[in-house]
Amino acid sequence: MRLVVAAHPAPTVGVERGGTVSELFVSTLPAPAFTASDVLDLYLHRGSFETVLADEDEEQEMDRWYSHTPCGQEFAHILAQWVWNLRLELGQQPSPSELRTTEFAPAYEAEPLSTDEPESPAAPPPAVTYSPPQWAHTSFTHGFPGSAFTPQPDGSLRCPANHPLYLQERRPERDGSLRLLYAARIGHCRSCPLRAQCQESSTTLKPRRVSAVLWPLSSSHADSSPPPDSTPARSPSAPVLWRDWPRCSIRRTWLKVVRSQMVCLESSAPFSPPRSPCATEKIFTRAERAHWRLSWDQRLARNARPADAPRLIVTLHGLSAPFAIAFGFALLAPT
Repeated sequence: MRLVVAAHPAPTVGVERGGTVSELFVSTLPAPAFTASDVLDLYLHRGSFETVLADEDEEQEMDRWYSHTPCGQEFAHILAQWVWNLRLELGQQPSPSELRTTEFAPAYEAEPLSTDEPESPAAPPPAVTYSPPQWAHTSFTHGFPGSAFTPQPDGSLRCPANHPLYLQERRPERDGSLRLLYAARIGHCRSCPLRAQCQESSTTLKPRRVSAVLWPLSSSHADSSPPPDSTPARSPSAPVLWRDWPRCSIRRTWLKVVRSQMVCLESSAPFSPPRSPCATEKIFTRAERAHWRLSWDQRLARNARPADAPRLIVTLHGLSAPFAIAFGFALLAPT
């Protein structure tokens, strides 16, 4: 994990401290291959994506209210994004466009090899041998001690309720010891019948954790820290590339197809609804008169298509042959 801090002179958007405003960027790529300048270039280029969001808001009216509840409003936004992506996917079929590649940062040129003889590599430090693990004792909450968790061949532990605990961290301590931290899954702990005997509270949001300490057998390594990594950092041998598709031409092509097509629905046979022997007057209840909302089951039963209804034939006019073939639509024979 790497943190990049960019300072901008005030005034600008953000919290001002000492006349400057700082922005924080987090990256998991190593510094030689992905420099701080590359991080800022990619972040600033995301400004071109703001026009995409503006087009989406204008065409799909994302700023309006769709629901009186937050979950309904969030669902409407997710549905609008799905429709937007579907437009791009459908527009790619009638007029395929090539993937654009932009070089943001060039690759570093390889330095010429030195003619001097390389230095002999240092001898690797001897491997440290540790004693058997010493498990944590019973805590003040009177839960199961660490010795109650059985080690497994795959490196995990097995609790008294037969649930696994996985290794989460290997922490070197200053005294030369090595601490191993294991943790269970909260889903196993919530439904465990032994939770009251294992954890401090049955309402805690954290799973059970167990730690063990390994002491080195050799005293020469007890006070020594692990040697620093002397491997030289690899220089980036490939450039930083940004790949995308042109959004406007794809979307406009698809909208032209939608506006020029015609949909025809035909029934294979005339449908005559069954007639009731005698028409009776419908009696409304007070809830129905008060515009009582139907349940989902009642709505589905009301809108369900009868099983004996004739088959509908859907015909789309205006689609290109490559588009129809790409989605498996049958083409009409030319007349």
